[in-house]
This record gives sequence, structure tokens and C-alpha cells, in this order.
Amino acid sequence: MSVIYNRVALIGLGLIASSMAHAMRRAGLAGEIVGTARSPETRDIVREIGFCDRVVDTAGEAVEGADLVVLAVPVGVMGAVAAEIGPKLQEGATVTDVGSVKGAVIEAVAPHLPDHVHFIPGHPLAGTEHSGPRSGFAELFENRWCILIPNGTDEEATNRLTDLWKGFGANVDVMDADHHDLVLSVTSHTPHLIAYTMVGVADDLSRVTDSEVIKYSAAGFRDFTRIAASDPTMWRDVFLANKDATLEILGRFTEELFSLQQAIRNGDGDALFDYFTRTRAIRRDIVEAGQDTDAPDFGRTGKHD
Repeated sequence: MSVIYNRVALIGLGLIASSMAHAMRRAGLAGEIVGTARSPETRDIVREIGFCDRVVDTAGEAVEGADLVVLAVPVGVMGAVAAEIGPKLQEGATVTDVGSVKGAVIEAVAPHLPDHVHFIPGHPLAGTEHSGPRSGFAELFENRWCILIPNGTDEEATNRLTDLWKGFGANVDVMDADHHDLVLSVTSHTPHLIAYTMVGVADDLSRVTDSEVIKYSAAGFRDFTRIAASDPTMWRDVFLANKDATLEILGRFTEELFSLQQAIRNGDGDALFDYFTRTRAIRRDIVEAGQDTDAPDFGRTGKHD
């Protein structure tokens, strides 16, 4: 593919941003990649790895002359970053983000952006439990979905950003912010909260059983621990920013859990069998859609930027 953006500014250099940089380099989609992160240590690591053409000290410096700016920082600080870069953005530039919540991001970021730029919030549904600049790899987005929120933005700018994500090997869909936040509360946010809770319960129990819960962990619990190993800063911000949708889905989850509890207490095997058969079908659909495996992490590890 040919160059889509002449200069891309990556604000935050963790797993997603570093993977975007690797993918852009692999496919030749950017003329120049400029990066910055709040931590001097992270900036030094990125200079060592070399997936950015330039690494600068501030977000304001990074966005100068950029025709694409990617906000890859925790949701809770996006508003402050937008306020910093707003006066530095060139006319016609596109600003996007990779946050897991969209309504709160739009509310925090949009007021700080000038009218002469295009703001297209985004969310790539890809990741591993690892974080930091050493964890990124070009294949992360292959056959994954990226959701864009055009929010009334110029169609040409949206199509250009869509082409970038497709150049990474991703599938692209569009939706409005409220619908995104509800859908992701079901498919990602609430499952993470449940995983954190279950691992917390096991941790309490392990203190009583001399860590046998950890020693004899089966596959289901290991999956919970993998999910619960995700970056705590990011997930703290996600739940605070998507509070309403998460609480709504948690309420529905509690109702479903109560129904299963009643079926177990009453020895209602038919109800349990019917329920498990229905949920098994959802798993089959996920497998058939090719979304049943995590992107390979190749052993990468690293700290959040």
C-alpha cells in the first residue's frame, strides 16, 4: 500500500501505539512517525527500539505538522492532552484515539480541538495482557475489529482513517458513541470486572488454603487471571468513564446469576442444560467468525508508558 498519512503523531507509546507504529512501518502507510510519552524512561526505550522516526519530549511538539494524531493515553487524561495539543494542530489534521470508552472521550476531548481539524474517535478491539513499548507487534490488529465513531466528521477524513486500519489488517465498523459503550460493556468491560472479582475471591481463599487455589488452577481460572493481569490504570479509567452502561449490564448479570443460583438450588437440570446450550451457541458463533484466539504476543512484556 502507499503512504496514507505524511506524518503521524503517537501520543502515548504503549502496546497499541507501538503496534500501530510497527504496522505502519511494515505496510509503508506513514511518511514519518513521531512519538512521545509522559515517562522519560519510555521515550528512551522507544529511541532504542526505533519504531518511531523521532521521539520528542512533549505532546505539543509531537503534533506539529502531523496530519494524523493518535491519542493512546489512559481515558482519564485525554482531556488534558487535548488541551495541550489543540493550539498546535495543523489545519485539516485528523485526531483519533484508541480508548475503550467513547462517550466520555468525546466529552473530554472535543471542546479542546479547533474547528479546522477532524475528530474521529476509534477503538481497536485488540490487545494482550502486556503493556509498554516493548510489547507491540505489527500483527496485533490482523482480523480484529476497529470501531470508528465518525460523529458527523467529513466523510473523506473518515475513509482515510478507515484505509489506515484496513492497512493494518483490521476490519472496520462504525457506530455512535452510546451504542459502542453499551456493546463494549457487554463484550469487554463487565467480563473484565467479573474476572477481577473472581481472582480477588480466589486470592482471599488462597490465604486460607495455603495457596492451593493458585497451585491447582484449572483452565477457566487461568483465563480469568490473564484478563485480570490487564493494565490497572486503563481499567480504572474505563469503569469510571463508562459507569452507566457497566452498571446496567452488571444489573442484568446479577439477575441471570440469581436465576442460575435458583436452578442449582432447586435441582433444575433442564433449566441449566437449556441455558448452557444457548450460551454454547454464542461461543460457536465467535469461533466461526474467527475471533476465538488472542493475537500472538511472542513473549513481549513491558511497563505501561
